[in-house]
Amino acid sequence: MAVTRTVKSKIPVASKEPQAVENKKVAQVTESESSEGSTDSKRKVAGKKYCQFDRSKTEPHYWDASSLRRFISDRGRIQPRARSGACAKHQRKLSKEIKRARFLALLPFTPRV
Repeated sequence: MAVTRTVKSKIPVASKEPQAVENKKVAQVTESESSEGSTDSKRKVAGKKYCQFDRSKTEPHYWDASSLRRFISDRGRIQPRARSGACAKHQRKLSKEIKRARFLALLPFTPRV
């Protein structure tokens, strides 16, 4: 219940304390509603990525440009570990081999226009 007071213009003004209580109740309701509906429909949980090179017991090589293309984005950038799924050791080697392949013109530095 809002407490009102009159000002010279005789327009009732509610005090700030009851509004703060009402805002807290509204915030609690919206938080609980948003947590219920966002379980599976909005987020996709990806499984753990494993290093392709560890699984197949191979190493990245600059002359194998077709396999190195998987680790380059459509803008020509080297994919980070989180996206590529490579372990730290193979990610370092992978970046060196991609740079070698670019230098030898086996891979492009930039995408085609």
